[in-house]
Amino acid sequence: MKNHSTIIANAKETILAESNAIANLANLINTDFENAVKCIIKSKGRVIVTGIGKSANIATKIVATFNSTGTPAIFMHAADAIHGDLGNVQKDDVVICISKSGNTPEIKVLVPLIKSYGNKIIAITGNIDSFLGKNSDFPLNTFVEKEACPNNLAPTTSTTAQLVMGDALAVCLLKLNDFTSKDFAKYHPGGALGKRLFLKVSDLTKNNLLPKVNVTDSITKVIIEISEKRLGVTAVLKEDKIVGIITDGDIRRMLSKTTEINHFTAKDIMGNNPKTILESAMAIEALDTLENNNITQILVVDDHHNYVGVVHLHDLIKEGIF
Repeated sequence: MKNHSTIIANAKETILAESNAIANLANLINTDFENAVKCIIKSKGRVIVTGIGKSANIATKIVATFNSTGTPAIFMHAADAIHGDLGNVQKDDVVICISKSGNTPEIKVLVPLIKSYGNKIIAITGNIDSFLGKNSDFPLNTFVEKEACPNNLAPTTSTTAQLVMGDALAVCLLKLNDFTSKDFAKYHPGGALGKRLFLKVSDLTKNNLLPKVNVTDSITKVIIEISEKRLGVTAVLKEDKIVGIITDGDIRRMLSKTTEINHFTAKDIMGNNPKTILESAMAIEALDTLENNNITQILVVDDHHNYVGVVHLHDLIKEGIF
C-alpha cells in the first residue's frame, strides 16, 4: 500500500497537471470561439450538446450550465442520435459536438447528418485536424499534452479541458445576455440559493409571535413577555409606535446589578432607537443588518412603520440562508 506522502504527492501532481493544461487553454482561444458565441446568440433555436463516453458526461454538465444561465440547451447522446434521437435537432438549433479525438465512429456518422440539415456545428475537440475539427463550422481547440492518468489513458485532463471550454461559452453568453442574479433566481427557486434571492422578511415573521410591552409596563411583565414569545426580545411601544427594545441580555445585565426590580419599568432598561427593517425587504438584507450590527434580532415594520414582527438569527439559520 502506498504511504501517506506518496498519496499526497500523487494528488498534487494530478491537480497541477490539470491546472497547467487549463491555463494553456487561454492560448487556444481565437476568432472561432468568438464566432461560436455570436452564432449561439443569433440563433432562434436551442443548443444541442452531444458526445459519447466521458465526453457525453461532460456534455450533460454543459447543458445544465447553459440552462441555468439563460441559454436553452438539451443533451443528445451521440450513439442514440444515430438511432432515432436525431429528431431532437430542430431547424434553428446549434449543435455542439464534444470529442477528444474527433474521430470516433459515431461522430463520423453524426456530423454529416447534422450538416445535411443545415445546422451549425461547434466542435470541442482535442484535435482540430480530426474529422470533427475539419467538418465543424467553429472548431474549439481543447488540446492537452497528456492525461493526468499515469498511463495517459483515462480521460482526466482532457475532460476537464472540455468542461472549462463549456464554462467559457456559458459565461460569455451570460454576459452578452445581461443575465442578472434575479434571472438566475428564476431557474434556482429551491434550496438556499433560491431563498437568498427570493425569501422576504415577511416570510420569516409570519410564523413568529409578536412580543411587545408598553413603556410603563413592569419588568416582571417584560420578563414574562420575552419568555412566552421565545424570541429573546420584545419591542417597547408608546401609543403603538416603537420607542425601544429590550433583549434577554438587557434583563441579565440588570439582574447582575440588582434584584430590586419592582420600581423599574420597561422604559428604564430599554435600548433606544432600535434597528428596524421593512417586512418587504429581502431576508438576505436582514442577515446583513444583523451581522453588520452584531445583533441577533431585529424588529420588523410595515410601510407605515407600524411594528409587525421580529426576525431572529435562528430564523435565517433554519431557512439555510446563514
